Amino acid sequence: MAFDRVYLDWNATAPLSGAAREAMLGALELPGNASSVHAEGRAARAAIDKARRHVAALVSADPQHVIFTSGATEAANWVLTPSFKMGRSPLTIGHLYVSAIEHPAIREGGRFGRVQVSEIPVLPTGLVDLDALKVLLERHDSSAGLPMVAVMLVNNETGVIQPVAEAAKLVRAVGGLLVVDAVQAVGRIAVDITELDADFLILSSHKIGGPKGVGALVMRGEVMMPSVLVRGGGQEKGHRSGTENFPGIVGFGAAAEAVNRDLDLTRERLLQLRQRLEAGMHAVAPDVIIHGEGSERVCNTTFFTLPGLKSETGQIAFDLEGVALSAGSACSSGRVGQSQVLMAMGQDPATGALRISLGATTDDNTIERALIAFQRIAARRKMPERAA
Repeated sequence: MAFDRVYLDWNATAPLSGAAREAMLGALELPGNASSVHAEGRAARAAIDKARRHVAALVSADPQHVIFTSGATEAANWVLTPSFKMGRSPLTIGHLYVSAIEHPAIREGGRFGRVQVSEIPVLPTGLVDLDALKVLLERHDSSAGLPMVAVMLVNNETGVIQPVAEAAKLVRAVGGLLVVDAVQAVGRIAVDITELDADFLILSSHKIGGPKGVGALVMRGEVMMPSVLVRGGGQEKGHRSGTENFPGIVGFGAAAEAVNRDLDLTRERLLQLRQRLEAGMHAVAPDVIIHGEGSERVCNTTFFTLPGLKSETGQIAFDLEGVALSAGSACSSGRVGQSQVLMAMGQDPATGALRISLGATTDDNTIERALIAFQRIAARRKMPERAA
């Protein structure tokens, strides 16, 4: 018998928002190529520029410093490179330092060789270890080139907000570059590229209700730029060639405008719902572990372990109960494996964990349905045997 399902996997992808859908339908009616000089081309260019302004406003950046890409993964692979330019002069980045809880798109190191990438450990709280970062930067071999540091603003699994501004001070002290994955932050907390003191921010459209297949690299300035990754006709001011994904970019801009406008109300509403969810989980299963619970988190994310329940078993069980959630990052080709984030936090690699993430359509009824499913699954789990 069919029944309504509950969607609680917004960190994996947000359903297309009404604002984005309407904007995209309008864009599909425009025939022009944004690189053309005729009226149709100018109309397409104007729509892209409008979207660029909305995306820039989302992170308090200059619209001229927003470069559209096919997604956050492309943006990461573009900016994570040893080859930069300062004006017209070449600039070498000697080593990349990435936090142990980064998304795989960052942790893979982009265009750096394996020996050019070092890992920054994190604390059991889920926060990047700033003392360890300081030591790594003090030991950096400046003769090989400048250091680059990649620290995400919000972890995609735990929702823990990272001390990016504090990390920036350490990076500035050694003249390095700071790359920040802000994919899970925008639309959930206020983001300002200048206040973070980041050189580059990475964004994704589909995490905020825009379409899939669109992202952006946002720069604080254009003095230091990564070498071009996609070459061709010179679109995006020569930084990223290829005919722009016109409907996608327009949808991204509309989604950015909507989440930026509604940020304060959304944040307060989702925080109340998340608090109700977690209180209910603790009441049903006092042994439930909510990872990063003691750290500052975004309003919509709960990453939990229910002792006696494996990740893959739990995900299937919730799915059968009509609840869509995930076992961590959704960007691993559908695999359910051990969480790199939990391992980095010092948890037992065998610890299973599930992620609930809330969004625009989440309401009290959604939380109630999720808690009913949680109660049923908690009652059925196989508890580990106690030692005699």
